[in-house]
Amino acid sequence: MRDLLERQQTWIYFAAVALGTALAVAVPATEGLARAVTPALAFMLFVTFLQVPLARIGAAFAEMRFLAALLTANFIFIPLLVFALSRLAPTDAMLRLGILMVLLTPCIDYVITFAHLGRADTRLLLASIPVLLVVQMALLPVYLTVFLGSESAGLISAGPFLHAFLWLIVMPLLLAGTVQALRPRAAAVLGLAPVPATALVLFLVVASTIPVLGAAAGAALSALPLYVGFAILAPMIGWATARLFRLRAGGARAVAFSSGTRNSLVVLPLALSVPGAVPILPAVIVTQTLVELLAEMVYIRAIAKLGRGDLQ
Repeated sequence: MRDLLERQQTWIYFAAVALGTALAVAVPATEGLARAVTPALAFMLFVTFLQVPLARIGAAFAEMRFLAALLTANFIFIPLLVFALSRLAPTDAMLRLGILMVLLTPCIDYVITFAHLGRADTRLLLASIPVLLVVQMALLPVYLTVFLGSESAGLISAGPFLHAFLWLIVMPLLLAGTVQALRPRAAAVLGLAPVPATALVLFLVVASTIPVLGAAAGAALSALPLYVGFAILAPMIGWATARLFRLRAGGARAVAFSSGTRNSLVVLPLALSVPGAVPILPAVIVTQTLVELLAEMVYIRAIAKLGRGDLQ
């Protein structure tokens, strides 16, 4: 059942978006569903973190060349691309904040499934996921301050941001680690939950955002070409970085997938902690998710063909 859910997850997510849109159009006042977004996000992050081998965080350091390539691509070259793309966005601080938040954070969950379908070495990627999570949470505030400059001062308040990080990132992460250690059978059973939980979050976010979309529709559309450009260029940067580090094809494909796949739903609770975030930030972030899901359909075919002549 879990394999079936993961293979069909793209269509499940699109169905959730379609249902959320249909509900928002047919039923008045669905913006009230926004109250359910935070607990749904907390549950989604908990079951997502359950799938991450938290106890094996040290295993990533056994493959230092792969880890170096992964971190170089995601935290040096990709931020340079994101900075360049963000300069092309309209000069709206909230819009740029949304673009930066979603594009600066590499995915830690469904990238594993897509990478597997694209013939990447998911063993290496899976062992590195905890490192990716820790590094991106540490560097995201730094990047936002550097890239936005004085604009970030009025947008990012440390109190709500830290509160969201504590209750929606740290606590689910600690709970997941505890369940993994003490109740491995429960963790295995909950392995069925990430795809439905993610679909539920998408449904709630879309249904609660559409009634108050207003000006956010223009913001989402203005971000669209930047997301398409990122979807095209980011995996190419990841592949080139991996080859620079002389990784074999499987490892290089994993870096390419990681570079092109972003952490939209994990960063969403942090975005919602920004004063005045709704509707622009969720609209901008969900738009990137939709572009990315379409791009993954291309990645699993195109990236799988890279390095075919190499020793696997």
